Amino acid sequence: MSNPLTLPAVPLTIEGTWVLHQVFKFKQPQWGSLENLRKRLLIRELVDELHTWEENKEFPSAAFTTIGHKGDLMVIHFRKDPSHLHRVELELGRLSICASMEQVYSYHSVVEMGLYESTVKTYRGLAERGVAPHSDEWTAEIKTTIERQREAMAPRLFPVFPERKYVCFYPMDRLRGEVHNWYLEPIEERQRMMHDHGMIGRRYADDVKQIITGSIGLDDWEWGVDLFADDPLVFKRLIYEMRFDEVSAKYAKFGQFIVGLRVPSQHLEEVLVG
Repeated sequence: MSNPLTLPAVPLTIEGTWVLHQVFKFKQPQWGSLENLRKRLLIRELVDELHTWEENKEFPSAAFTTIGHKGDLMVIHFRKDPSHLHRVELELGRLSICASMEQVYSYHSVVEMGLYESTVKTYRGLAERGVAPHSDEWTAEIKTTIERQREAMAPRLFPVFPERKYVCFYPMDRLRGEVHNWYLEPIEERQRMMHDHGMIGRRYADDVKQIITGSIGLDDWEWGVDLFADDPLVFKRLIYEMRFDEVSAKYAKFGQFIVGLRVPSQHLEEVLVG
């Protein structure tokens, strides 16, 4: 006979804003050979479009000039649904300046909040009452839990861009190795580790703002992370400390890191041309 308190493995999640990261490089020597007047005309077309996107208070876009060889310009879009993301992607691609730029990276995801603590509490309560997983009663209570959490977390599910100077974006996975496999750990053990992991982030809450997006089934990694801060050393300190945490030390795999500086549309021409 199975243990009646064995809990389902999959944690509940709630989702909000859809997100697209686009990273561009200017084509050289093509871009360098253009006269400054032509460059300014091309950039002003981009500025006008970006300004319109920035003015959308619920689902804006923002531009960042990137540090290092991975790109020259990163544009991050927040939108209501994937069709709106695709529309803005097409609108940007139709701009004349795109003939002088190459898109070298993109990432598609949706703002996600994992509900490990609520999940374990709800699952355990249902199991103790003898409610069968995925029965009508089980499904109704899960729906109530999700709706309650979605209402309480609405500001975090539908964020605006933090007014910080720097951004650090990276994708990540949880390990599925032969020895350590995140997805085979019992949900209560994962909940414990995620709680400890989250406590590190809370100590940095005044210095860095974080937006976590889920991308399982949407892109090549499982999550995307955006960190926003006025001092980029905070990125190094936070991520370095988290390396020693059990969740990261045992189960985390990271993609490439992209760091950029926020550039409001009215300053883009000055930054890119001088």
